[in-house]
Amino acid sequence: MPQPAAIESGDRSHALPPVESVAQISSILQDADPTLDPALAALARQAAAEGVVLLRNDDGILPLGDRPTAVFGRVQYDWFAVGYGSGGDVKVPYVWNLTAGLRDAGVAVDDTVAERYREWCAAHRPSFDGTWGNWPHHFPEMPLDPALATDAATRADTAVVVIGRAAGEARESTLTPGSYFLTADERGMLDAVTAAFARTVVVIDAGNVMDLGWLADYGDRIGGVLYAWQGGMEGGRAVAAVLAGEVAPSGRLTDTIAWRYEDYPSAGNFGDPDVGVYAEDVFVGYRYFETFAPDRVQFPFGFGLGYTTFSLDVVEAQTDADEIRIVVDVRNTGAEHAGAEVVQVYVGAPEGRLAQPVRRLAAFAKTPLLAPGETARLELSFDLTDFASYDDGGVTGHRSASVLEPGDYPVFVGTDVRTATEVAVRSVDRLRVVRQLSEAAAVDPAHAFARMTRGRDGAGRPAPEWEDVPTRTVARRERVLDGLPGEIAPTGDRGIRLDDVATGDATLDAFIAQLSDDELALLARGDITMHSPLGAAGNAGVLGGVSAGLREKGVRPVTTTDGPSGLRLAAYASLLPSGTALASTWNLPLVRELAALHGQEMVRKGSDVLLSPGMNIHRDPLCGRNFEYYSEDPLVTGRMGAAVVAGVQSAGVSACPKHFAANNQETNRTRHDSRVSERALREIYLRGFEICVREAAPRTLMTSYNKINGVWAHYHHDLVTTILRGEWGYTGCVITDWWMEDAVDPDFPDLADNAYRVRAQVDVLMPGGVKTDAGPQAYADDSILASLARTDGLTRGELQRGARNVLGLVLALAPVVDARG
Repeated sequence: MPQPAAIESGDRSHALPPVESVAQISSILQDADPTLDPALAALARQAAAEGVVLLRNDDGILPLGDRPTAVFGRVQYDWFAVGYGSGGDVKVPYVWNLTAGLRDAGVAVDDTVAERYREWCAAHRPSFDGTWGNWPHHFPEMPLDPALATDAATRADTAVVVIGRAAGEARESTLTPGSYFLTADERGMLDAVTAAFARTVVVIDAGNVMDLGWLADYGDRIGGVLYAWQGGMEGGRAVAAVLAGEVAPSGRLTDTIAWRYEDYPSAGNFGDPDVGVYAEDVFVGYRYFETFAPDRVQFPFGFGLGYTTFSLDVVEAQTDADEIRIVVDVRNTGAEHAGAEVVQVYVGAPEGRLAQPVRRLAAFAKTPLLAPGETARLELSFDLTDFASYDDGGVTGHRSASVLEPGDYPVFVGTDVRTATEVAVRSVDRLRVVRQLSEAAAVDPAHAFARMTRGRDGAGRPAPEWEDVPTRTVARRERVLDGLPGEIAPTGDRGIRLDDVATGDATLDAFIAQLSDDELALLARGDITMHSPLGAAGNAGVLGGVSAGLREKGVRPVTTTDGPSGLRLAAYASLLPSGTALASTWNLPLVRELAALHGQEMVRKGSDVLLSPGMNIHRDPLCGRNFEYYSEDPLVTGRMGAAVVAGVQSAGVSACPKHFAANNQETNRTRHDSRVSERALREIYLRGFEICVREAAPRTLMTSYNKINGVWAHYHHDLVTTILRGEWGYTGCVITDWWMEDAVDPDFPDLADNAYRVRAQVDVLMPGGVKTDAGPQAYADDSILASLARTDGLTRGELQRGARNVLGLVLALAPVVDARG
């Protein structure tokens, strides 16, 4: 791509490759062509800018314009472009830092302070010991001599202080200085700068929520606060554009920021290496705070400021049917700045037998950029039945059903969860069973716990109470046996190729009937290792045509690549904004357009399946991979995930939502057991996946490492067969996260490991090799073929069913290449 003007003029400080701690460079760079799509870079910059959330702007301290400004903090140069692990390990040819971005935007950056930091950063490079998962949460700050700040204040009237944080895969945030909390040197920097300057702006460059309680200690000495979610290669430039006023801030929080970590409802049940008890149940994030603890909120869900003001006028509110429709006129009431506003619709529920949060996000939309005095009309709608509650204990008389209890369902409209006001009420006159489902993935009776419910305190205010969680009653063995597929009678090789199926000259069943047991077993695993020679260099793994025999039959290899922030290959690729940054835009068309260009880059780079989007819930602010995920809210998560999937798949390739499901902790993630009620699982942790599956039909989906109520996700028949495929109608290919844990099916002793997995309808083990205590091994086990030979083992029909899903993916991606040449 054309390089920024700052590089051409000799300032390459922002164009250096990311430091080792940010991009792990897990495979050798083999393709050194740095050319990127300029349209993709421009859209990435726009998304990064729209994802910036302005939390404070006292007395109009921002935008900076061309005011003389001194920038403090090493992160102005050592910018955190993305988080750690497979979701951030992209070989990107450049990363903008903040100082270069400010200069590019015309801000008069104080050269003396900037040069002091540049020299100090060059002499104190960030480093780590090279061990996976041991990356730094922060970079040690330059101890600031107060005299430097005092001297700078004689030349500049505004100070910008930059603080950075990172976490990632296998790297949780921690309740320590330098991670969730400030360090002593950062405190010293803030003390010195706010003492010297009357106007101070703080920029947080991070992927996770960190403690902001310290803002109260500085009062009006800090006039501006910008939360700059990690924005990829263009992030520093995007944040600079917002600070300068080139771009109007329009990002909104997708998480609640509480005053203290201990205020989060998950705080007492996060981080245990073995068990995570989801005791807060459906009261996650704002659902908890707005119901029980509004005074513990520093910045509410959905909050964000701009450089102008808006009025909202609800001109229509139709609530006479399940489809509720709200029409809102949004007017820019400011006199100087353009801006965009996010309108949010929330729905309440009556206090019935099922405990309810006071508000749930039901719909949202963002205006275009509005000039002063300009008005935009937004139409927002939602189906009330989508907010029916799942009765996992039978308290309504309808166990395992989604129900609407009788009473009033108020509808609120506003610009964040706290300030949204009631505009209409939908009344339900009797209990309605919306969907009769079946018990699935329930809590093991041996691991029962008490979950949060809604009660009242002595003054009649909502207060947490506790009840026993409903536990499992359904026998799995009978359910599995009832759903076993029939066998397609084997025919032997009849010369049918997969391209014959693609052209309609043969059926897929006829093709599958030719396959031997060995070939069916090969389709159920990838090509053993990462960086497969069958795919683009540096790939995450290959599935499909993993043998010469399958390729002769026209089954081409399917290449997978990480991930949510860009293609992880042995080649340069675009580094995109983090999941949280994208979600904070609240701009679904923008995210879809960006993903479409990303899909085109996949085609150019040789990737068939992008291991993205990350769709787990921000249950706790310490989860290391929160930067990859979108929100504490399942609607935001689902809609954003659907936008990414639709965009990527518009290029003819596949997206792969992950990690299915309840992967909300990195600590001991491959052995950790997420213990969660059926109701919370369905309404919070699966809901985003359901929205994505129903709206965007991803061609691939990845299971998670962890257990869910005692069963590893890659063996979880209830999750994958009963819910995903049975209830949601998913027909795509399900793959494991990379490698899996050994286990024997407790109901079918003749099934172990990969045979156990295939019975759950998890189609492919990725990358395909066996994992032992010594690490991943370059061979495949024989558990599938061994089980086929046993009386009560895996059936050929099950293997054929999985092969159908894999071959369906191959057919959906591209015309099959004639392997005979």
